[in-house]
Amino acid sequence: MSRDHGASASTATVTAALTPGSDTALTARAQSAVERENYARGLGITVVECRPGYAAVEMTASAEMTNLFGMIHGGAIFSLADEAFQLACNTHGTLAVALNVGISYVRAPRVGDTLRATGREISIGPRVATYFLEVRTGGGDLIATAQATAYRKLNENLFHD
Repeated sequence: MSRDHGASASTATVTAALTPGSDTALTARAQSAVERENYARGLGITVVECRPGYAAVEMTASAEMTNLFGMIHGGAIFSLADEAFQLACNTHGTLAVALNVGISYVRAPRVGDTLRATGREISIGPRVATYFLEVRTGGGDLIATAQATAYRKLNENLFHD
């Protein structure tokens, strides 16, 4: 079975109006889970939107995230994309973990840029699902794209009823 959940350019916070098809309860549960996750909390990642097969998260690129060239470290960008992937693949009530993530960097964001990562389900099966990830600035400039594969463990996950 294949699903296509189009990307959205919705809100800046979980409490603002969400796009049609959004799941406010799922978004709130995802935000609660992210707030308990030390790594995401340390990066300042927040959940913008979450619905079955789709997630959007944001963070602000900070000076603490720069590499030795003064640019935002690729690891910080990857971490944001990975958070969107983690949420998107766990929206079905089945524990899912990463098998592979391949990322391509298009341009470097600036310190102070708001970065939004989206994870969109491309296909899903009983054990394996694939996702397309994008990271963009608040102005819509493409920063990175990635393709990710998840293994679905068929157990309850942490933020789904």
